[in-house]
Amino acid sequence: MKDFIELSLGSFMISHGYDEHNKEIEEHIKVNGFAKKLVAVNRIKSLSERYILTDYVDGRWIYWEYEEAYTAVKEKLESL
Repeated sequence: MKDFIELSLGSFMISHGYDEHNKEIEEHIKVNGFAKKLVAVNRIKSLSERYILTDYVDGRWIYWEYEEAYTAVKEKLESL
């Protein structure tokens, strides 16, 4: 399971790319609470204090809210 990290993920925003006016096409999904998920480490592109950015197989980007502390997630990733 070294290729995965367990996180508690909540609401998310999907970036579907850009329209003909170069405006980002976003889809916002609100959920109640957080659910534990296994995330493939190679899909993680960025980590901020609020979001973890992952890619998706068809070129979309997903910004997930996560419950853990930023430093805890950073330490998990650094230990892999």
